[in-house]
Amino acid sequence: MGSKERIQRQKEDTRKNILGAALHIVKQEGWNALSMRKIADVIEYTAPIIYEYFSNKEGILIELTRQGYIKLGAKIKAAKEKETGTAAKLEAMWIAYWNFAFEEKELYQLMFGVDMNCCELNKILPEAEYTTKLFNDEIEKLITKDTHQENVVCLKYYTFWSIIHGLISINLVQKGTNEEINQQILIGAIKAIIATIND
Repeated sequence: MGSKERIQRQKEDTRKNILGAALHIVKQEGWNALSMRKIADVIEYTAPIIYEYFSNKEGILIELTRQGYIKLGAKIKAAKEKETGTAAKLEAMWIAYWNFAFEEKELYQLMFGVDMNCCELNKILPEAEYTTKLFNDEIEKLITKDTHQENVVCLKYYTFWSIIHGLISINLVQKGTNEEINQQILIGAIKAIIATIND
């Protein structure tokens, strides 16, 4: 390996370490505790070195948000590919979305601003659009009526998202109910929305 490649790899490793340290701090202390100085302490670098990679804390948050959407997209795509029927695919995809929210709680909170004061992360990330497209493609396949398809797809996607994100938020912010009841609500809601797609 040449010196250029070695330097590039070291830069990539340092960048990953910064992001990993940020997520570690958040998992231990919450999003409000995150600071450039704490990240520097965790990776045992000086704060100015971190600023060589990210101009401010918002830059770190945006990159973590992007990575969250990449992980979410991969989980949704994997769930979709395990099923054959369109309705079964949609159900599996929303369950994967639900599971991601609790497996990657801190990332989900950042991505969707749940129970945290979030900086302006309203920039449209292609990774966020990718997950929406995965859902919309399957919803579109279920539509059989001659309607304004784009409007119906959008309406049904936001119906799914509103209910599932709402249930997730309730459980992240305050303990909603037990897992068995949550699963019954989740599956019942998904099946009910699927049943209304051609109403």
